[in-house]
Amino acid sequence: MNVKVSTLKNGLRIVSDPMPSLETAAVGVWVATGARHETESENGISHVLEHMAFKGTASRSALDIAESIEAVGGHLNAYTSRDQTAYFARTLKADVPLAVDILGDILHNSVFDENELAREKEVIVQEIGQTFDTPDDIIFDHLQETAFPNQALGRSILGTASGVRGFQRDVIDGYMKSHYQAPGMVLSASGGIDHEELVGLAEHVFETFPATGDASMEAAHYEGGEYREERDLEQVHYALSVPGISYHDDDFYSMQILSGLLGGGMSSRLFQELREQRGLCYSVFSFASSFDDSGIFTVYAGTGEEQISELSSVLVDELLRTASDVTGSEVERAKAQHKAALLMGQESPAARSEVHARQMQIYGRVLPAAEIVERIEAVSVAQVKQLAGRLFTGVTPTIAAMGPIGKLDDFDKIAARFS
Repeated sequence: MNVKVSTLKNGLRIVSDPMPSLETAAVGVWVATGARHETESENGISHVLEHMAFKGTASRSALDIAESIEAVGGHLNAYTSRDQTAYFARTLKADVPLAVDILGDILHNSVFDENELAREKEVIVQEIGQTFDTPDDIIFDHLQETAFPNQALGRSILGTASGVRGFQRDVIDGYMKSHYQAPGMVLSASGGIDHEELVGLAEHVFETFPATGDASMEAAHYEGGEYREERDLEQVHYALSVPGISYHDDDFYSMQILSGLLGGGMSSRLFQELREQRGLCYSVFSFASSFDDSGIFTVYAGTGEEQISELSSVLVDELLRTASDVTGSEVERAKAQHKAALLMGQESPAARSEVHARQMQIYGRVLPAAEIVERIEAVSVAQVKQLAGRLFTGVTPTIAAMGPIGKLDDFDKIAARFS
């Protein structure tokens, strides 16, 4: 692995991963600030910041930002999650200095023009409306809010329409200045890049970022429960979760394997039993979300009004069975899928730069692919069974259901099976 890491005097970390055969590069800044770092009155502000970063700086207008990167054939993008905000670019390798300069400019010198802010608020309100009109999207917000009620981890990343419209320029500017601190930021690049050049660019562009700020976040407290919404839809959108585990848990890789064998592909248990054998659904999958201090394990399926009761019951059957009858072939198949996804991602500079930035923020170092493969290979059938028992026994589930839900079993009946 050719990854190199340097740290500026203010604490900002620089990760480079050269891929000498490439003529392009991916470079971005990952900031350890997201929805989890917001107070209730700030809900959605991290996402607003992500949008406003592209709307003009002291030296570049919004049009200047777009034209300058696209004039060299590159592109800029960003996203906000519960624990981070990312800003990244893809360019030819000769244009990495331009990309770094723009990234530094938008993150340090944004002016938050009042007219731009007013327009962008309405754009975000439209985004919120679109999400509410997409049941297989908004269902996960309802699920998260029910699992972690009245706390930052449970609130929508997008915020609310009224909240977004209420944000004033000085509040947004103050939040950025206090939360975008150098020790919580990682500049990560992969592809046609040189480490020493990248460090030099970073020193010029990022050295004035503050070395201290507000990195606090509210501790997670899983509660569980149910959210039900009767809607005039063709399907019932159904999601069920149980408490998961953090990134730092010894069973982290066992959880990835468990999720894969349960709902990670066409050969998975849930796909085979719910779709192939019983014809109860078209879409079914599982995934595990981890955070620094907690996690959540989720299964989703879309089904018909007449099938929801049976689907819910069979789904729980399959979860509970994994504590006793996981087979070696299932585990090996899930391992192969996980390793393949990992190694295929190694062929993408954008994926590599993102993974390395996330690892730096979570673990304080970049994990070599060989080390991750070794950890995956070390997962045993016994460990997967033990983890399944831990996740699915003696817990309160979280359920979110939307659509024609009248025939879905009562929550207490479903929850009793996990007791």
